[in-house]
Amino acid sequence: MSRGGGRGHTRVKTSRGRTPQSNRWLERQLNDPYVKRAKAEGYRSRAVYKLLELDEKFDFLKGSKRVIDLGIAPGGWTQLVRKRLPKAAVVGIDLLPVDPIDGATILQMDFMDDAAPDRLVEELGGAPDLILSDMAANTVGHAQTDALRTLGLVEAALDFAIRTLAPGGDFVAKVFAGGADSALVAEMKRNFTTVKHAKPPASRKGSVEWFVVAQGFKGRTEEVPE
Repeated sequence: MSRGGGRGHTRVKTSRGRTPQSNRWLERQLNDPYVKRAKAEGYRSRAVYKLLELDEKFDFLKGSKRVIDLGIAPGGWTQLVRKRLPKAAVVGIDLLPVDPIDGATILQMDFMDDAAPDRLVEELGGAPDLILSDMAANTVGHAQTDALRTLGLVEAALDFAIRTLAPGGDFVAKVFAGGADSALVAEMKRNFTTVKHAKPPASRKGSVEWFVVAQGFKGRTEEVPE
């Protein structure tokens, strides 16, 4: 795939109503092969190819029967799950409104709401065997602050995974910078058979996002009563 430049590269003319930053974003979108592919294949965003490429490497979609999509908007990941797993139950959650997706249940609510975890499992009809998280905090422009805020969401998603996943289940989450921090990775390794970091080709080179893939949930340890 060509990433632009030379023939076929669309340049955006400056407009009085757009900032130079907006022009750069628009030009990048118009010349992004993943954006073009998503439009041609009927997906809502280019992000679907990040999940597709991660699955090609780690094979976590196969055999999943109950899937939760955290940070579902605009819905590309769930579209792919529904296409690959037409018989699976899928529930997504996001603060933003999301257009309906056939065969999926979508909750418009804050995942950090105390009621959200139980509601997700209730709508799913049982323990998930795959939890996907594309959640990221709204950026404030300060790299360290943005990374810490998103890390908080990843920690909450991992806690939810450990409390609800079926034994053998998988957890896939977006993280920032060099990946999840050491304490978070240690927690994953205690609870999953394998933990890997990856940056799929569809993730833009200039982006600080990475993904962590934790597979083979070991199951919850029953607390011994005092």
